[in-house]
Parts: sequence; C-alpha cells; structure tokens
Amino acid sequence: MASLAQDLTGADMIRDRMRGQLKVEVFRDLASAETLWRGLETAPDAVATPYQRFDWVAAYVAGTQAAESLRIMVLRDAAGRPLALLPLQVSRMRGLAVARVIGAKHANYHMPLYASRQAAGLSAEELEAALVRAGRAAGIDAYALDHQPRFWDGIANPLGAGGRPCASDAYGLMLGPDPEATVKRAFSADARKKLRAKERKLVEAHGPVAYGTATTPDSIAAILKAFHAQKRTRFATMGIADPYADEGVRRFIADATSLKATAGGDARPAIELHALSATKTGRILATFGGAVNGDRFSGMWTSFDSDPEIGRFSPGDLLLHHLVGQQTGAGRRAFDLGVGEARYKASICDETIELVEVLIPVTLRGHLFTLAANAASGLKRRIKRSPRLWRAATRLRAMRRA
Repeated sequence: MASLAQDLTGADMIRDRMRGQLKVEVFRDLASAETLWRGLETAPDAVATPYQRFDWVAAYVAGTQAAESLRIMVLRDAAGRPLALLPLQVSRMRGLAVARVIGAKHANYHMPLYASRQAAGLSAEELEAALVRAGRAAGIDAYALDHQPRFWDGIANPLGAGGRPCASDAYGLMLGPDPEATVKRAFSADARKKLRAKERKLVEAHGPVAYGTATTPDSIAAILKAFHAQKRTRFATMGIADPYADEGVRRFIADATSLKATAGGDARPAIELHALSATKTGRILATFGGAVNGDRFSGMWTSFDSDPEIGRFSPGDLLLHHLVGQQTGAGRRAFDLGVGEARYKASICDETIELVEVLIPVTLRGHLFTLAANAASGLKRRIKRSPRLWRAATRLRAMRRA
C-alpha cells in the first residue's frame, strides 16, 4: 500500500527524473523574481504557506530594509521548469554567512513554495545537495532553516525530512463547508454557552458590540493603533521589551496590512486584520491579525484591552469564536494559530503542525556552526518541553528583570 500511495502522488517519478539534475537560479532582488513568484503562488496545485507570498515577503523586506541581503533561490528541473522557490536572507554571524528564510520570528512557517504537489515530491537529499551547490556559488557558509513543517496540507515537506524537532510546534484547525458546524466542532457546547453569556454581559455593561474585518484605510489604521497600544501595555506589564515597537517591524506591519490592488482588481492585504469593538464609542476591545492566502488564515497575533472592566468578558476569546465562523464563511479551508503553546490554542485546534529545524552546512566553518546550533536548539527544546525546566527558566528570567 505504501508504494502504491507513492506512485499515485507521482513522487517517485519526480525523484527519478530529478536525480542529479536540479538546477538553482539565484535572484538578488524582488523585482527580478516577482513575475515568476506570483505565477508559482497562484498556481492551482501550489503547496505554500501564506508567509511565502510575494506580498508578505516584500512588505517584510521593505520594512526591515533587508534588500541587500536577499538570495531568492529558484529550483528548476532539467528542462528549466521551476519546481520550488526559497526566499532567503543572508546575515553575518561571527564572520559566517548564514542563510535563513525571510520573516524571522514574525513568520510561523519557513517552508519553500512548491510549484505543485508533485514538485513537493523532490527527495530531501537532492534538494539539500542543490542548495549546497548554490550556497558555494553565493558565498553562503550554512543554511539555518527553522520552523519547517513536516507536512503541509497533507503533503510531506522534503526539506523537513531530516530536521530536528523545534522547541514548539504549531496548532491548526481544518475548516468545513458550514460555518455553524465548524464552530460547533471547534468549541464545545459548554464553551459556546460561556462565551454567549460573556458577550451578553459585555453588551449589558458597555453597549452593543460589533465584529469586523478591516476593509478601508481608516479601519486598518484604527485597528493597528489599538493593537500597538494594547501590546505596549501588555509587554510593559510583563516587564519585557515590546517586539512590535521596532520601527522596522511597524513599517512591515503597516505595509503588509495595507490594501493593494491585484490583477483581479480587488484589494487584498498580506496580513488580514479583525477586531471586536464597542459600537457606541468605537473602542476596540480586541484585535486579531493573520497572514492569509486563498486557502488559509494563519494567526500572527492577538491583543485585547487590558482594562479589567473589559478583560473579565474575555474579548479575545469572543473574537476568536467569531473568527472561526467568519473564515469558514469566507471559503478558507484551514485556520491555524501559529507556533507556541497556549490555552486558547489547545481549546479549539484539532491538528498539531509538527515543526523541525534544518541545518545544512556548506563550508567547513558552516559545519562547525551547525554543530553549535544543533547543541543550542537541543537545549532549548529540552527546556521548553520539560515543565520543570521551563518553570525554572521562567523564574530565572523574572529574577534578571527585577
């Protein structure tokens, strides 16, 4: 049965045809790759996450001023047909040139964009060998490719085949055709009852509320203003630096959430914004932002008003409850809440998206880097996956902040 399944996917044919024949074309700017990139991501059989959309990457590069370090690798077959695209940023670490997928911690997934389900049947060995050859030509010492899903939309990610588990996985939910049925599957009867009661009490205390998606420049600006204020207060309370306060990150978010005309004439952001607000005052009680493509909403952040008079009604949970139904109604097939463990994720998600880190040395110095990086990531994984060690690490961080 296993061999039959492989034959049906076409993976064996791809591997036989590609053995030793993969070619890599390297672009050093977005404009040169844009037409090819957009064609790949809109192909009906493409295998991709929202974080490798051209618009998402372009917004990140513009905001963080990373254009000089770009290496966009396009893997082609012997006939020149593009099979996969991997958008990379090369940084210097102790004199080494290390290539990482663009997006840093703001991207939940760093998978290549595969042209088709068959193209994702490339062998891990040939894919890595092609990257090593390209790395030598591009002056790269090593690849550090974290947050690689082992599987995506039921397809094995060849780049993740030999990776080591990340410290945390991600969590998702497959959406059905019917919004009401999907919400009932994601939220238990008891959870829905509690949320209805909280919404009723919220309305009694603060008047009518509304759920909305940002579809105009004014609504985008209002939600982002509330998001930044809520995050600033939240991180200050926790005693840690606000990662969204960085000017480059703020530029990236502003660009990625803006409305850009597409070839079809509509306006579609790379990051979609949602909010729960009080109708009478316009006060935004909670926000949710997610990277999107045609099939998936991938949660990047959530924020909520920290006022105890608002917080006791769980506005973030209310918005999430609404969002699952709204995304189902919008025709998306999948919904995920990104990397990291959290109560609200465990309560609704029925899928664990296993993530691995892939380290590929190119030079001798790159080999030394990967040995050290493997040791560091192994320690981090052990700490995060051990409740006892995680509690100790949390206490140590708190002592350092005091």
